[in-house]
Amino acid sequence: MDTLRKVANLLSRAAEAVAALMLGVMFCSFLITILFRYVLNRPSGSASELSSVMWLWLVLFGAGFVLREREEIRFDILYSAVSPAIRRLFMVVIASVVVGLFLLSLPAVWDYVTFMKVQRTAYLRIRFDWLFSVYVLFAGGVILRYSWLALRALRGHDPMPPVLPGKDD
Repeated sequence: MDTLRKVANLLSRAAEAVAALMLGVMFCSFLITILFRYVLNRPSGSASELSSVMWLWLVLFGAGFVLREREEIRFDILYSAVSPAIRRLFMVVIASVVVGLFLLSLPAVWDYVTFMKVQRTAYLRIRFDWLFSVYVLFAGGVILRYSWLALRALRGHDPMPPVLPGKDD
C-alpha cells in the first residue's frame, strides 16, 4: 500500500509539473503576443493561438488531474450540516451520477474528437482531434476520481471531515 501511495504522489507531482509547464508556455506566448502587437506593430496570430490552446489544455488537464477534491466548488451549507453517514451517501449517489454521465457521453465524445481530424487550427495547423483530445483525458480523469471517491465513501471514509483551525488538510 505504501508503494501505491508513492506512485500516486509521483503521478500527482508530475501532473502539477505538466500544468505548470502549460501555464509557463501560455504566459510566454501571451508576452510574445503583446511584444509583436504593440512593440513591433505586427500581430502574431500563432502566439495568440498557442496561448488559447494552452488555456484550453490547462483548464481541462488541471480539472481532470491536478484539482483536489477539497478544492472543488460545492454547496457546503447543506453538505456540512448533515452527518458523516449522509455525506457518504451523498458522495456515492453524486459520484455514481457523474461517472454514469461521463461514461454515457464517452462514445459520442470519442466520435466527435476523432471526426475533428479533418480540420486544423488557423495558424499553428494543429489538428483539432489532437487539440480536443484533452477532453477525453479530462473525462477519464473525472471517471477515475469519482469512482475512487465513491469507493472510499462505501468503505466508510468521510468525504468532508471537519477542518481544524490552523490545519491545511
